[in-house]
Amino acid sequence: MHRGDSPLIVSFPHSGTAVPEELRARFTDAAAELPDTDWCVPELYDFLPRRGTTTITAQLSRYVVDLNRSPKDARLYADYRSTGICPTFTFAGSGIYRAGCEPCAAEKQDRITRYWQPYHDALASLVKCRVRQYGFAVIYDAHSIAPVVPGLFEGELPVLNVGTVHGSSCGPEFETPVSRAVAGSGLTYALNGRFAGGYITRHYGRPQEGCHAIQMEISQQAYLNERSRTVSANLARPLRDALRQVLLALTDAVRLIA
Repeated sequence: MHRGDSPLIVSFPHSGTAVPEELRARFTDAAAELPDTDWCVPELYDFLPRRGTTTITAQLSRYVVDLNRSPKDARLYADYRSTGICPTFTFAGSGIYRAGCEPCAAEKQDRITRYWQPYHDALASLVKCRVRQYGFAVIYDAHSIAPVVPGLFEGELPVLNVGTVHGSSCGPEFETPVSRAVAGSGLTYALNGRFAGGYITRHYGRPQEGCHAIQMEISQQAYLNERSRTVSANLARPLRDALRQVLLALTDAVRLIA
């Protein structure tokens, strides 16, 4: 975690890659490669600490526990398959665990208690402190995903996907400047399209209580070298520029109110 002095909090819940060894031994060979990771997303936002922004980053893989899912394992989108708080299959639909090695209900609850709860305790504490100090807080929940995932959405995903749960998780004073920055980026984009917001955006985004939340889902085709799972500097340059403009627009909006 990096603590800043702004009402803005950037969350990276799916960028972790750590898996306890006893758990990894139960994974299939394909799942052990952690294909559904939000690869290198914090690196794309490496300019944030210089702007006084607080960041909170997951260390564990989403295959251990998904920090962007409800602890009650409620579905996010009624029309699409849900991978769950302790996923048992990948986005591609293949099993994560070897036969007979899937987690039972008690194990899932233990993971929620040991791994999910501390992240959310920390995030909730940050929000509470910012609301107390500034009168409001803004969560920017940062993600990435492969551009084509037939089990989750049709066709090819735009590069920039902004979610505010159709305007309910974030006030227009923040949604509008972000939307304008995205629209002016020159990259393909969507507002409240396939990814309108996950659990973090939905749960914490309560403008009437002082907390606004925005999700940004990025297509990995805009920055990722798939073979090495590293950022391709030349490929990522337009995306990095776009993200800087988005965060600049958001921080300017924050300053106007703070």
